[in-house]
Amino acid sequence: MALTDITREAVLAAIAEFDRLGRDSFLEKYGFDSSRVYWLVYDGTRYDSKAIAGAAHGYLPGRSPLGAKDFSGGRGHAETVLRRLGFEVPSAPNADSSGLRTTDEITSTIGDLRPASASGKPMLKQAVVLLWAIGRARAGHDRLLGWPDTVAALTPLLKTHRRDGESRHGRPDYPIAALFHAGLWELPGHTDVPRAHGTAVWTWFAEHAPEGGLPETVYTLARRSGPVRVRMIEAITARFLDDFDESELLTAVGLYDEDVATDEAPPPGGSGQETAPGGTPEADYARLCELVARRESRTYGQRRTRIANDPIRVGVARRAVLLRSEGRCENPGCAKPAPDRNDRGEPLLEVDHIEQLADGGRDHPVQMIALCPDCHQVKTHGQSRHQLIPVLAQQARELHDQWMSADGWPSRRAVEGER
Repeated sequence: MALTDITREAVLAAIAEFDRLGRDSFLEKYGFDSSRVYWLVYDGTRYDSKAIAGAAHGYLPGRSPLGAKDFSGGRGHAETVLRRLGFEVPSAPNADSSGLRTTDEITSTIGDLRPASASGKPMLKQAVVLLWAIGRARAGHDRLLGWPDTVAALTPLLKTHRRDGESRHGRPDYPIAALFHAGLWELPGHTDVPRAHGTAVWTWFAEHAPEGGLPETVYTLARRSGPVRVRMIEAITARFLDDFDESELLTAVGLYDEDVATDEAPPPGGSGQETAPGGTPEADYARLCELVARRESRTYGQRRTRIANDPIRVGVARRAVLLRSEGRCENPGCAKPAPDRNDRGEPLLEVDHIEQLADGGRDHPVQMIALCPDCHQVKTHGQSRHQLIPVLAQQARELHDQWMSADGWPSRRAVEGER
């Protein structure tokens, strides 16, 4: 099953079906939303490009239609395939040219990157560029940066954070060209960027000195949503850094602290602790727990202190517990509302490990609890703390199970790990 298998005849058959059913019925039948960026134009009529491509796959012998979940988005996907078949696929005016609209599309596109290898492992250049740009977005820097400033910022990072056998020159033109063709980098006003091989890339960047940065949608999500930011980091880690101690690189680009999973402060009048894209609070809780378990499974048993004490994992777990608390103390004998909220809209509750890490506790919501200041003091220093701690442990487990059950999550092991 591959999008690249579709033929021009299959696309024409899908267009004919679109004309018969009408746009709304066609999109409903195949489960697609309307196009926002790319449109297929045929005989003067606009068609939703991804929906047409997905339906066309079903017109191939022995094949089924592709659904929206089968598309990763970005350059090199539906619109490119349709263009190769001779169809006109312009983008909407002033649209984000990457075509990436959702976190799933972004992370899937990161997972599809094909970097060169060093000693059988992926080179880190594209990872360094992406993480640097996500760090800039988090800090609120301008999305687009001039070429001389881009070179000045990235060259020392690329020279420092690399695998054995990777080039020492630190030039960012090759990884940026690769990211541009993958749809993860924008160079406004330029469409003739060479592919990342040979001297043509270096010459092109030297001659054009383009302004560039993350596509607008990617930048906005990395800027505003802590959980989405962590999902991007995790996708990069899984693709490039799974066997690499990323702590120094993440520290260098401003992405290695407990607040990395925290949203940008909302504007005046806005609400805080908004759920990440994904639906209900329960769905977001499950997603956060999955991120915690994923980072825990990669680092469990490692002796490197900075990895074992992972601030990103702590930050994600803390975010999940605050979401689960719904703004109330989770001590069943209290349940008082938080006394106030901070500037980001988070309830002023203390998120505490029920069992201390030194005693075998975990940075995981199933072993963490949100407490009001009074209950936190009792749990930490009170004479009754030894009676309270087992109660809190049971409460955290029960609340965790309720939230996971409400989301219909298929496997507890997926979000608690195998420990």
